[in-house]
Amino acid sequence: MASVRARAAFGATLVVAVALVTAGILMVALLEREMVDRVDLQAEADGRDVAGQLGTGVAPEELRLEGLRGPVQVIDRSDDTAIAVTEGLDAIWGTRSTDVDVDEEPPPVTTAAARADDDDASDDDASDDDDDASDDDDDEDGDDSDSDDEEVDGGEDGLPPGEMDEEIGLINGAATVRGEREEYRFAAVEVTMPSGTEAIVFAGAPLSVEQAAVDSVRTSMFAGVPALVAVVGGVTWLTTRRAFRPVEGIRREMAAITHSEDLSRRVPEPETRDEIGRLAVTTNETLAALEASVERQRRFVADASHELRSPIASLRTQLEVGEAHPELLDLPGAVKDTVRLQALAADLLLLARLDAGERPLAGTVGLAELVAEELDQRVGDRHPVRLAELGEATVSGSAGQLSRVLANLVDNAQRHAASAVRVSLRAEGADAVLEVADDGPGVPEADRERIFQRFVRLDDARGRDEGGAGLGLAIARDVATRHGGTLTAGAAPEGGALFALRLPLGTAAPRPGGDPDDVGEAA
Repeated sequence: MASVRARAAFGATLVVAVALVTAGILMVALLEREMVDRVDLQAEADGRDVAGQLGTGVAPEELRLEGLRGPVQVIDRSDDTAIAVTEGLDAIWGTRSTDVDVDEEPPPVTTAAARADDDDASDDDASDDDDDASDDDDDEDGDDSDSDDEEVDGGEDGLPPGEMDEEIGLINGAATVRGEREEYRFAAVEVTMPSGTEAIVFAGAPLSVEQAAVDSVRTSMFAGVPALVAVVGGVTWLTTRRAFRPVEGIRREMAAITHSEDLSRRVPEPETRDEIGRLAVTTNETLAALEASVERQRRFVADASHELRSPIASLRTQLEVGEAHPELLDLPGAVKDTVRLQALAADLLLLARLDAGERPLAGTVGLAELVAEELDQRVGDRHPVRLAELGEATVSGSAGQLSRVLANLVDNAQRHAASAVRVSLRAEGADAVLEVADDGPGVPEADRERIFQRFVRLDDARGRDEGGAGLGLAIARDVATRHGGTLTAGAAPEGGALFALRLPLGTAAPRPGGDPDDVGEAA
């Protein structure tokens, strides 16, 4: 199933089906157990009733068996013969005996005392008679109680006459009453009659009602569960279809955007602000960011082409003039255009690598040594550079890239300063602060963020030879950001512009970015 909607509907339906089947099986099992318990109670009640009659001296042939819930069989425990059965009982199975024919003669007394009396009556030995007489005397005197205990104990189960066993057995069986066979739950109750006869009462309660109730529930489940599962599946399918309809709209619009390459289009946003709605909003934000990125790339390519065209055209013109008229060749101008072209190419390559997301090489950089080395290398600057403060500060990052940032800031200050440029380095809290200031006209407050954009120059009236290409500050801020720092523009006490570079002290990991050290050093 390739469709998410189909998989969701199938999964939900499967879960519901498993839950319903499991619940149904448990319900049937509990219902069956409950019904069996009810039948057991009925069988126990009938068994106790009949055993109670026998225990109170009611003769087996005089038992009141009418109105009981099921068949009753009373057997003599000594020989498993039936001494009383329900009227119309034709056959019985599952009890201790299958005998249903009641002997009309009353059962003999089977107690130990009676057996002893019979033995005494049939014994002709005079010495035995004497012993019996002496035993009788002992009994009358109360010295020997063995025969009395044996008579009280009665039968094999130890129940005294007229008592029934409190422990009742329950068994499954069947019986045929008046030609109809049915399954029963029998309660087995042991009782000793006052005459001493030990009997077992098997009282049955029909299982037909229990079976009918369980079968009815089971049939209802077989018919209802599939229908309910089908309803759940259909509702889940419709619900997921409605829920995923906006997703399909987003997919179609994204396919159209990909086909047309028109990044100005946007996917439809549903009114609901659920996960799909947030997905649509995020997708539109991504499209907007992608459109802005592509637009920046287009402007970058256009600006780069424009910036490269001028020095290349100037250099070509000078070379063509020099070829035709060697005496007119402006060699210093050609060298200047070549240097400018090389610097511009280096800047473009550096920006390309920064945009590619390369990480700067992690290393420990001493900013004091870096500032001193950079200023020592600057020969022939238009205005002198004054080192106002040089504190110790160590940061983590690329020495080549940070050196490029300082060079760009000093070059920018040289172009705009009236007479001098000031550089200072100090530790301030957890940051190292590098400042480059000049005494020029400064940067208007409204343009202090715009100047960090690429190919942006505020001195449009200045000749191209006097100004830069508008990439130095953009490169400096990108490098600062990727080193975990900031670069801001403000007003200097000297009246010109003040550029402050803040970098975290220590060995903090630099942010992801480019690592064009070779480009920075080559430039």
